[in-house]
Amino acid sequence: MSQSDAPAAHAESPDKSRWSRWKKPLTMLFFLALIVLLTMLAQRLEWNEVFDTLADFKVRTLIIASGITLVSFLVYASFDLIGRTYIRQDLTWKQILPVGIISYAFNLNLSAWVGGIAMRYRLYSRLGVSKGNIAKILGLTLATNWFGYMTISGAVFASGLVRMPPGWKLSSDALQIVGVVLLLVSAGYLLACRFAKRREWSIRGVEIDLPSLRMAVLQLALGALNWSLMAAVIFTLLPSKLDYPLVLGVLLISAIAGVITHIPAGLGVLEAVFVALLQHETSRGSLVAGLLAYRAIYFILPLLIALVMYLAVEAKAKSLRIKKKPAE
Repeated sequence: MSQSDAPAAHAESPDKSRWSRWKKPLTMLFFLALIVLLTMLAQRLEWNEVFDTLADFKVRTLIIASGITLVSFLVYASFDLIGRTYIRQDLTWKQILPVGIISYAFNLNLSAWVGGIAMRYRLYSRLGVSKGNIAKILGLTLATNWFGYMTISGAVFASGLVRMPPGWKLSSDALQIVGVVLLLVSAGYLLACRFAKRREWSIRGVEIDLPSLRMAVLQLALGALNWSLMAAVIFTLLPSKLDYPLVLGVLLISAIAGVITHIPAGLGVLEAVFVALLQHETSRGSLVAGLLAYRAIYFILPLLIALVMYLAVEAKAKSLRIKKKPAE
């Protein structure tokens, strides 16, 4: 470290230490507020309506929701197929899709650290993929998911299809501005992939290459499609009087709340946001019933299947392991 760098490092340490002191109490305060909110919500619910709605679900409705869930998981797993092209490594779709599905199921239920990161490192390393290439796949998958989110959120929010309830601090006009900003960010990513002269960076030892414009467009399309399918599952299980664009918009808003809270599976956050934004459209009981069914179909059932898949992949990992080419 040079002498000029030393003071900067020392200057940053007090800020970091202050943030470290405040981070834990602020997090605890937020959780307490969430617990209070959920307790108030539970007390105001007509639980008989919730249970009656759950009992009245038609088998056809549950099958449709399960089918859309399957398509959604396949779409998300295909993010890793883009990653295979990105790292130019000899992996087959039979090797990659199980990794993507298992990681997504664990990610949804047990946080990104367990599913998105730890599980991918474990499974890809068993297939003989280097840590550097695993990091590239992970980075591209995250970019696909969140740039896809920005694209679909920007389109939905900017269109004005989602109207915020009266009295909310974030007005409908402000939400439209947010949508325009998100669309501009997505467009900026595409422009960078097309015109940027410098296409390689190194962040903490991980080399990052800008993908081609064609790959970037595919990223945004698949990412947006997956968020749309998630909303379609919820839409299938909620009262028919609700419009799909509204359900999609509320899901997109709840996703940000879930990221901020870092609660695994967004447990309680999803329900609180949906009830807060849609209780003027339909009853709280029917909303909670639909979201409970959504959690069972989109979270719990895939996790159980992913556990079986994980054991199967571990059992035959040696036979699936890619053959290393001899050094020339």
